[in-house]
Amino acid sequence: MRYFFHISFSGTHYRGWQRQASAVNVQQVLENALEQILKLPITITGCGRTDAGVHASQFFFHADIEQSWDFDLQFRLNKVLPDDIAIFEILPMQGEPHARFDATARTYDYFIHAYKDPFLSSISALYLERGLALDRMKDAMALLTRYNDYAAFCKTPANYRTTICNVSSAVLFADSSGDRMRFQITANRFLGKMVRIIVGTIIDVGRGRLEPGAVYRGLSTGDRRVLGITAPPDGLYLAKLVLDDEGQGKWPDHLSVR
Repeated sequence: MRYFFHISFSGTHYRGWQRQASAVNVQQVLENALEQILKLPITITGCGRTDAGVHASQFFFHADIEQSWDFDLQFRLNKVLPDDIAIFEILPMQGEPHARFDATARTYDYFIHAYKDPFLSSISALYLERGLALDRMKDAMALLTRYNDYAAFCKTPANYRTTICNVSSAVLFADSSGDRMRFQITANRFLGKMVRIIVGTIIDVGRGRLEPGAVYRGLSTGDRRVLGITAPPDGLYLAKLVLDDEGQGKWPDHLSVR
């Protein structure tokens, strides 16, 4: 039977989601924990990939497990797993829905703070700059939904069959002082480093190093050189997954379904 696992993780101590031979990653830790408890080899498939240091406040993976169990698997997994990975639900599914390919949209959040705070240092990106021009930054963010070729916002565009991404929402939230900000971007797909390049560019607009039109030039020309630097990974979160139901009612009602 196929099961969906609803989880979250802090990526600070991992080299991303994807299993690698030479580094500790989230997939490897989860597979090892499942094998330890169920006493059989388990391969899991995630809803996407995250870079080293990137977090996920909502993430799904699926696993095909034929063996049944007569204990609370969620409880045992949370006991075995380190504190930076949490299991929220284990959902038996009908048919073979796919955690990655049945996702029609994803939302990423990126958090920054403008003052040193030891409680934020691993979960938000520190920019020791106050007085960023929020109006200019919001104007630049508004351009993101008007175009769909994101070649300039990708570290390695040649590695992709297409660099077309349909960004349905791009919003910048800030507190009254401008010291805490959240960038929130939703799209049908994302390219490598795309969100971090967007955030770095928007911050450079706020600093006055770039005009808001730099976003337009990047989108229209595909030239990475007109954009800002890549923001660090520690402020980035995969925040929401939208699953394609295809009218079959295969997802529980409380999950994110288009």
